[in-house]
Amino acid sequence: MSLLAIVGRPNVGKSTLFNRLVGMRQAIVDETAGVTRDRHYGRCEWCGHEFSVVDTGGYTSNSDDIFEGEIRKQVSIAIQEADAILFMVEVGTGITDYDSEIAEILRQSKKPVILAVNKVDSAAKQYDAYEFYSLGLGEIWSISSSNGSGTGDLLDEIIRILPKEEAVEDPHAGIPRVAIVGKPNVGKSSLTNALLGEDRNIVTPIAGTTRDSVESHYNKFGHEFILVDTAGLRKKTKVKEDLEFYSVMRSIRAIEHSDICILMVDAQTGIEAQDLAIFNLINKNKKGCIVVVNKWDTIEKGNNTMKEYTEVIKQRLSPFNDLPIIFTSVINKQRILDVLDATAKVYENFSQKIPTSRLNEAMLPEIENYPPPATKGKYIKIKFITQLPTQSPSFAFFCNLPQYIKDPYKRFLENKLRSYFDFTGCPIQIYMRQK
Repeated sequence: MSLLAIVGRPNVGKSTLFNRLVGMRQAIVDETAGVTRDRHYGRCEWCGHEFSVVDTGGYTSNSDDIFEGEIRKQVSIAIQEADAILFMVEVGTGITDYDSEIAEILRQSKKPVILAVNKVDSAAKQYDAYEFYSLGLGEIWSISSSNGSGTGDLLDEIIRILPKEEAVEDPHAGIPRVAIVGKPNVGKSSLTNALLGEDRNIVTPIAGTTRDSVESHYNKFGHEFILVDTAGLRKKTKVKEDLEFYSVMRSIRAIEHSDICILMVDAQTGIEAQDLAIFNLINKNKKGCIVVVNKWDTIEKGNNTMKEYTEVIKQRLSPFNDLPIIFTSVINKQRILDVLDATAKVYENFSQKIPTSRLNEAMLPEIENYPPPATKGKYIKIKFITQLPTQSPSFAFFCNLPQYIKDPYKRFLENKLRSYFDFTGCPIQIYMRQK
């Protein structure tokens, strides 16, 4: 899927436009609480074309040196990682020094750039927008991200310049893709090398050695996967934000194009904000997940250390915590094969299709014993359940009043599904449909 990055100085309306673009995608509604930290990444659909959008806004609010440090870094990484750049400026302030700096960097890049002049909501301001031709970036697109004027033409242009998805025959079609993700220096490349039995990736004690996603074909011990080693999530120093900009840029595609994700965690630090952020990204993309706690050999152990550690992790990851947690020492090759076995099992769970008759046989008596609570004096009756033909496990419950079924009851249904069928490591989607 193509990736568009929105760049520009603070307060030109990047996030407003981002929300408008992502809001046009009505197909998927994310009901999970606590995913707002991922608000800088989403998908947009326009005229049958779909692409990913990354908003670089909101990362510089606590920086001492706004432009020199962070904006320059974000723009340069956006140029490297994205397929096209949407550069936003504001008609009211005219061309600022920051705008000129960013335009200079973009002119030298080889990536396609669209220049959007925001807050053009009157005819007079349309004339003021012509000033931005002097930035030397070609055609300008006058828009108002708050009321939506001009955004249709802008989207047509975005679709025109984004690379077309070509149907290339994948030699590894049908083989599960496994992305190894996590912060820098937790042992992602070491795990890949240990599994492959060769030094496929460079490993150093310096965080951030791996810059790109590296794919390897694994076929041993009765398991066959495409392993994708990714660049890590990195912690900010000056700027206080959970999910760092270029970590998202590099992790998005690896997660989007995978079936299962192995989230690696450092045993010494435990689950931190960055780990939760990437876990939310996995969950949002509805991918299977395994948590691997690496460097377990460095922890002092008592009688119940592993059990207590597991409980703490599940608590941090709730509400979706029905997933395998494996404690490894990659350097000592301890429990490496357990990771493979768990990955294969989660993929099996992820791709299973349950017959409708079995679903109804198991779930209807449970629903009868504990029906949805009546709302406004109306009784809700669930009559029929079926699994939807989606990539990740999704179920449709057909009932008379779907709009009155609330999240707590959906969680009850999910828990019952998990108790009857093995969906360990897989997020479950539940939809209520009108019967």
